[in-house]
Order: sequence, then structure tokens, then C-alpha cells
Amino acid sequence: MKSIFERALGEKEFAKLHPKIRERFGFSSGEGVASIGRGVMEEVRYAKWAALPLAVGASRHIMFPECGRQVPFSIENYAYRDAFGRETLTINRTFRFERSIRRFDATMVYSGNRERIVDYLGNKQHLAVDLDVWAAPNGGIQIRSGEQRFYEGPLGFRFPAPLTGCADVCEWYDDDDACYRISVSVRNPLLGKIFAYKGSFQAHTIRVGAGSIPLQATPLRLERRE
Repeated sequence: MKSIFERALGEKEFAKLHPKIRERFGFSSGEGVASIGRGVMEEVRYAKWAALPLAVGASRHIMFPECGRQVPFSIENYAYRDAFGRETLTINRTFRFERSIRRFDATMVYSGNRERIVDYLGNKQHLAVDLDVWAAPNGGIQIRSGEQRFYEGPLGFRFPAPLTGCADVCEWYDDDDACYRISVSVRNPLLGKIFAYKGSFQAHTIRVGAGSIPLQATPLRLERRE
């Protein structure tokens, strides 16, 4: 079974990724493994004007109004089949600031209808975001967010572009320093940068038995609509 990122990229584009990046994004639920990373974010920052919406998002593990340097960081990738039978990759990031612990969670599925990955941000899957992915020149994986939709009960609507944040993410492997590096920037098309972080980490693969994905790694609510 192919991973959702291999499906989204296609065989030729996936092969352009550094072997260490293929290792982190190339496993599926049938392999019984997970990728666990630990490191430090050199810088985490946010726009002061966005503090209120970021505070609302923080309650659902979608970004947060916090900044700092040399912030201890962890990132955990788990693959499984969700309750709707969809191949799923959940990515949970934890930032340990001096006075608080912040989380930024994402649950991703491959949508055959949309022919791309759909990323449910946060722990309640109210916000669904289309993702474009490709291999970066340095062998990293490049991700850019697109259309965003809100779902709650029978309600469902697309966010107008001026009310969204476009995320650019690049994760790559640094052979010289033998570590993974990540850079994330979220910008509003009218007001500029909202949230950003960059840093490095080490990662290793662990065995995960069937049905033993940690409870805190899965969302509190599932949304069928993509």
C-alpha cells in the first residue's frame, strides 16, 4: 500500500526525495511503524495583530500566539486507517516554551475526488485544507496550502482567500549536519506573515502495533467531508 504522500507525488516525483525524507513520508498504515522526531526550533514567531485568531486556534491545536528561540520541539508521524476507512497520516507537533506547552496537529488523507491530500487542521477536523506537494531541489518535501473549508454539523463553506492563511512548508535532510530541517511560514494574502517557525530535529522509526496508535495522536472528532 502506498503512503498518501507517494500517491500525491506520483512515483517519479517521490523518487526525487532524499532517502531520509522518503523514510519519514513513505510509510502507510499496513507497515506498523511511526516516525518520532525530537529537536529544537531556532525561532518561533507570530504577528501581534493575529494574536486573537491564533488564540482561538490554539484551543484546537491550530497554531498559537507564542514566540521564542531555541524552543524544544517534537514531531510524531503516525499512519492508520480512520473510522471511515481512509488511509491517514497524523502529524503532531509539540513546542515546549518556558511557561507553556503548545501543540499544532494535522490529520491528512488522500482525496481521490480532489486528487490531492486534504489536511484537517487541529484536533476536531473543522478546518479542511487542500495541499499541493512536490519535491524540492534539495531533496526535501515542499507543501503549500490551498483552498480552505469549514465544516460543523450540517454547515459547510469555503473561506474567502482574504480570510485565510497560506502555509509554505519545507522539510529536508541536511547530510552535512546529519539532521532533519524544517521551515514553516503562514501568510495572509493581504496582511502578510501570520506565523512561522524553523529549526532542526533527529528522527527515528519505531514499531507500532495494530490499534495501538496513542490516543493523543488522533483527533477528537472526525469529518467525512473532504
